[in-house]
Amino acid sequence: MATILIIDDDPQICEILETFIHREGHRPFSRQTLTEGLRQLEKAPFDLVFLDVGLPDGSGLELVRHIRSSQGRPEVVIITGTGDADGAEMAIKNGAWDYLQKPFHLKEIILTLTRALQYRENLKASSAKAPPFNSRGIIGSSPVIHDCLATLAHASQNSANILITGETGTGKELFARAVHKNSARKENAFIVVDCAALPETLKESALFGHEKGAFTGADKRSEGLVKQAHGGTLFLDEVGELAPSLQKVFLRVLQEKCFRPVGGDTELKSNFRLVAATHQNLDQMVTEGSFRSDLLYRLRTVAIELPPLRLHAEDIQELILYHTGKICQNFHREPKGFSPDFFQMLCGYHWPGNIRELVHTLEGAISKAGHEPILFPMHLPNTIRVHVARANLKGPTSVTEAPPAIQLCTPLPPRLKSLPSRETVLIDADRTYLRHLMQVTRGNIKESCRISGLGRTRLYALMKKYKISRLGWTTPEHSELEAPVT
Repeated sequence: MATILIIDDDPQICEILETFIHREGHRPFSRQTLTEGLRQLEKAPFDLVFLDVGLPDGSGLELVRHIRSSQGRPEVVIITGTGDADGAEMAIKNGAWDYLQKPFHLKEIILTLTRALQYRENLKASSAKAPPFNSRGIIGSSPVIHDCLATLAHASQNSANILITGETGTGKELFARAVHKNSARKENAFIVVDCAALPETLKESALFGHEKGAFTGADKRSEGLVKQAHGGTLFLDEVGELAPSLQKVFLRVLQEKCFRPVGGDTELKSNFRLVAATHQNLDQMVTEGSFRSDLLYRLRTVAIELPPLRLHAEDIQELILYHTGKICQNFHREPKGFSPDFFQMLCGYHWPGNIRELVHTLEGAISKAGHEPILFPMHLPNTIRVHVARANLKGPTSVTEAPPAIQLCTPLPPRLKSLPSRETVLIDADRTYLRHLMQVTRGNIKESCRISGLGRTRLYALMKKYKISRLGWTTPEHSELEAPVT
C-alpha cells in the first residue's frame, strides 16, 4: 500500500482523487495550498504527490525539486488546468514523473499511478542487487544529483555510449571518470581527448596515430589516442568542437571500432568505451548543420544532463564542507570554521561558473584568510559580495523562490553592544563544523579525517569536547546551541 498526497486547491478534485486512490488500495491525503502540502511532507514520507500548478500561494512547478528532496523522495505528477508546453518541459526537467492536463480521465490516473509505483518498486529491487557504486568526489544529495548518479550507476555496468551535457563547471569530466572507475574497464586506461584543443593540422594524427614518414616531421611511428584507449574508456571532451571532417571519420570508428593511422595501409582495432561531453546544444547544432545527426544519435545512447549549481542550491552546504577540508589539506592549513553570513553569502550567489567557480572561490577565500581560523564574507571576492548585496535590495522573496540561505550558526545580533565574544563565535563555529562533518560523512571517521585534515586522535578529542556523536547529534544540554539546519 502506497501513501499518496494530493495538493490541489479544488476540493472536488481532491475528493475525486482521494476516493479513487482509496479504492485502488492506497492511502490518500489532500491539502489545498503549497504551504499545507509542504508541512504534510515534513510529517511523513510519501510515495507519490499529485501537484497542481496554480495554487493560492504559488506555482507547484517551482517546487517540484523541493518536494522530490523531501523524506521518501516521492514521485511527482503535475496536474493542471492549463496546457503549457514550457511548463511541461520545466516539470520533466525538474524531475516530475508526468504532466497531466485537466480534465483528465480516470484511466490516465490509473496508468500514471500504476507505472509510477511500479517504477519505485523496481528501483528498490534493482538498487538492492546493484554492486556498490563509487561516487567519490561527486558531492550532493539533492534529487537531481541522485537521479544523475542512478543513471550513471546503471550505465557503468554496460558498454553503451554516454553523452554528458551541462554548463561549464558542472563536473562533466568527474562524472565521466566515475563511469570508468565503476566499470569492468577500470583497470585499463582512461584517455581524455579535448576536441577543442586538438592541433588543427594534426587532428587525425593525434586521434589515430601515424606511420613513420607519413608527413613532414613524422620521423617515427606514433600511436594515437584511440588506440591508447583500447580496453579502456575514451572520453571526448567538448565533442561539439569536433571538426565536420572528423565527425564523418569518427562515426565509422564508433560503428566498426577500427581505424587507419595516417599514412597506414591496414586498419587497426580498438575496443574502447566512449563517453562524450559538451556544454553546447548539439540538437541546435544539428538543426544549423554544424553537427551530424547520425553521430549525435550514436553518442547519445545514454544521456546524462548535469544541472547548474543554481538548480540544486541545497547541495552548496555539502560542497563547501567537502572542498574546504580538501583545500585546507592541500594548502597545509588548519581546518577553517565559518561565520553564518559566510554561508549565507555563498548560498545567495547564482554561480554562473557552477561548482568549478565555487571551488576556485573557496581557494581564494582560504588563501586570503591565511592562518585566520574563521572564514568571513570579507574573504570573498567583491564581485560576489556586490551581487548578493544588490540582490538583497529587491525585497523579501516569495514562497516559490529558492530556499532560504543555509544558516549553520546562531546569527550575530545586529546591535554592537550585544555582540558575543570572539571565543563564543569560534566555539560555535567549530561545533557546527564538526556536527555537519559527521552528517556529511555519515559518521565515517576515516573519511572525516581525510576531509577535515585532522588526525584521528585530535578529531576524537574535539568530538568529546563539544559532545558530538558520530551521528552528528549533541547531548541534550547543548540542544539550544545545536539548532537544526533549515
